[in-house]
Amino acid sequence: MSNGSDRSGKASWKPATKAVRGGLMRSEHGEISEALYLTSGYAYDSAEQAMARMKGDEPGFVYSRYGSPTCEMLQQRLALIEGAETCRVTGSGMGAISSAILAPLKSGDRVVAATALFGSCRWIIANQMPKYGIETVFVDGADLDAWEREIAKGCQLVLIESPANPLLDGVDIAAVAKLCKAAGALLVVDNVFATPILQRPLELGADVVVYSATKHMDGQGRVMLGAILCDSAYMEEVYDPYLRHIGPAAAPFNAWVVLKGLETLKLRVDAQSATAARLADAIAAHPNAAAVRYPYRKDHPHYEVHKRQMSGGGTMIALSVKGGQNAAFKFLNSLELVDICNNLGDTKSLACHPSTTTHRALTDEEQAAMGLDRSWIRFSVGLEDADDLEFDVLRALNSV
Repeated sequence: MSNGSDRSGKASWKPATKAVRGGLMRSEHGEISEALYLTSGYAYDSAEQAMARMKGDEPGFVYSRYGSPTCEMLQQRLALIEGAETCRVTGSGMGAISSAILAPLKSGDRVVAATALFGSCRWIIANQMPKYGIETVFVDGADLDAWEREIAKGCQLVLIESPANPLLDGVDIAAVAKLCKAAGALLVVDNVFATPILQRPLELGADVVVYSATKHMDGQGRVMLGAILCDSAYMEEVYDPYLRHIGPAAAPFNAWVVLKGLETLKLRVDAQSATAARLADAIAAHPNAAAVRYPYRKDHPHYEVHKRQMSGGGTMIALSVKGGQNAAFKFLNSLELVDICNNLGDTKSLACHPSTTTHRALTDEEQAAMGLDRSWIRFSVGLEDADDLEFDVLRALNSV
């Protein structure tokens, strides 16, 4: 066992330690639990100090829309966990992703995105960006030839999810990052499903990583919050002015809740992933399951990519039941332990029907383009006993 003499500094801490100790700023009272600063503004000692702080010549907080001590602790902790230079938190995951992809762009720019995206993300690219004069195109995330072809035509930003919502599609982040670097495009990766515990997009070449911290980082269904992580220079030049003036600010209370959630992030993700792997095998063996997708199962079409990029299979499963939407609804309505809910990453197991919930804003053609039909269920595995979960899921499948 190492005596620790070869390791020093926060950067060398293991993930679980970073999630508990990173960004800690104690007040003069020496509190063990991080302090919660519920204030909208801050007083100055003088008019000169107010001017200096607003100009950025003197450190300190000026307004909670711009930042607060509680949010700053969370930002430092998330940056440490992710291995990023810096982080900014927002009021929701969509506040983070919309800011991350809109702030860098202008009229005449071009965006290339993976076909498989969360419904709201796809809506922004397909419907909102063209209103601003931004050209957009979607490609099959697993088709590297398509990525190369479309990126080579010229683009300013690329957006991917891996594993993607809702069918856990995989994208080779390192390969796409290499193409982006050659074209001078910014690569933004939504890493919500994998979490920083199981996948590190920045190490694979991504420029920006975004999260809905509402999911695993809170992990207990309490608050909404988002995060953007990248290098300090790009954050200060591109994102800080946008976030300051547009105002998708995170509430200090929500930041405090997520700070506390991070302390158990690795424990929860590891335990939930172990149960998810077991459930995926049990579902796949059931005669009423038409298909199951889990990143670490060898029958997943993108298994090799997931295995190379992720250190574990994650907490999410996608399953298709025989009989289409009627059978999918019957399965959901037969669940007794698992809740029907469109959230994910919770300690409670949750399941939803993506076609009519999270992706309902997409046309049938758009859903079909990502392989989604009305037989699919998205399943977020919680912390209940694995025996109880397996019994509940298999009993619901028996009812189909």
